[in-house]
Amino acid sequence: MNTDTINGAATDFGGQVKQGLGAVLGDKSMQAEGKGEQLSGKTQKVFGDAKDSVDQAVRPLLDQARQFVKDRPFASAALGGVLGLALINTLRGK
Repeated sequence: MNTDTINGAATDFGGQVKQGLGAVLGDKSMQAEGKGEQLSGKTQKVFGDAKDSVDQAVRPLLDQARQFVKDRPFASAALGGVLGLALINTLRGK
């Protein structure tokens, strides 16, 4: 869980409170602000959840790549050179 997830949940909760308070007081403007804050909070929470998912999916791949470079430095340099030449040729249109 990251700060976006936590802050999003807190903003969503604050929006629910504000909407409920606006309903009790009969203040339509406060209710609308509460709904807006809920939407903002839910969006931030979804963003935080997506960041966590990407981190969980990508981190093992990065760890494997680091281990490959550590175990086989010359093969890694050769692979990097081949990929660099392929990229240059692709950008030049060959």
